[in-house]
Amino acid sequence: MKSMEEMMKAAQAAAETIQKQMGEAQAKLDSLEVEGVSGGGLVKIRCTAKGRLLGVSIDDSLIVPEDKQMLEDLVAAAFNDARTKADQAANAEMQRVQQGMGLPPGFNLPGLG
Repeated sequence: MKSMEEMMKAAQAAAETIQKQMGEAQAKLDSLEVEGVSGGGLVKIRCTAKGRLLGVSIDDSLIVPEDKQMLEDLVAAAFNDARTKADQAANAEMQRVQQGMGLPPGFNLPGLG
């Protein structure tokens, strides 16, 4: 039978492994890129799966002072599309990591979710 000290060391090692894998997953999320679009592709926003904005592309045909409100709306819509895709990519990556750890789908690790 294992001693309490051996079990504590094993639990600590498991926790460190999980923390390392979660850190690697978070780093990967910041390198995964998604693109949100609106206006049939006239406005594009690139961001990471963690939601860090990387770039905005606006077709020249939309740069009309009288249509400023429409352009602002399209930028917001493209950003929201990118954010949705970022969330989906992040969720898929975290599920992959959790499965690799043998955790049940949807299991929430305190402080890491």
